[in-house]
Amino acid sequence: VEHLVLPEEKKTEKKRIALTFDDGPHPIYTPQMLELLKEEQVPATFFLLGENMEERREMVEQLVKDGHLIGNHTYTHANVCQISADETTEEITKTNDILEGLTGKRPQFFRPPFGCKNETLEKQTGMFWIFWDVDTLDWSLQNAEQVYCKVVKNVGENDIILMHDAYPSTVEAVRELIPALQEMGYTFVTVDRLVEP
Repeated sequence: VEHLVLPEEKKTEKKRIALTFDDGPHPIYTPQMLELLKEEQVPATFFLLGENMEERREMVEQLVKDGHLIGNHTYTHANVCQISADETTEEITKTNDILEGLTGKRPQFFRPPFGCKNETLEKQTGMFWIFWDVDTLDWSLQNAEQVYCKVVKNVGENDIILMHDAYPSTVEAVRELIPALQEMGYTFVTVDRLVEP
């Protein structure tokens, strides 16, 4: 029997948001973030750099095991809008190869460093390019309270929140944000749940 959603039931449906972390895996703060997300049972999306994965393969495997989504963030954090098409292909392919080798799956999601937009490139890569709605500027603020305020003041339904799993202040901010956002009626999903038709 098809379960019908009654209007009053619809209202209690959770608003979805995605926590995303760039530039990992970091030797100290990615494991701390993973520990925290595991305690809270919150899935997130990690856009990893190829060069950071080389030495930290077990972290990547842990991310997958914990149910997080992994995306490509180039090999060296290159601005793909400023390098040649061949260099771009190499940056993305090299990272996809590492990820596929570690996870058994070819990544579908790509976040261009510096948020550069290029529709031609996007078509060529055949991947979903993922940007963000709330930029926490956590890398420049490095202040848990300010990062927390930025998210809570600016977040909306279906938003993608940009953070970096490379700072102790970000781990602290996320520790405070998870219960606060849940209190605001949000539920956490991986970005594929927000962007795939």
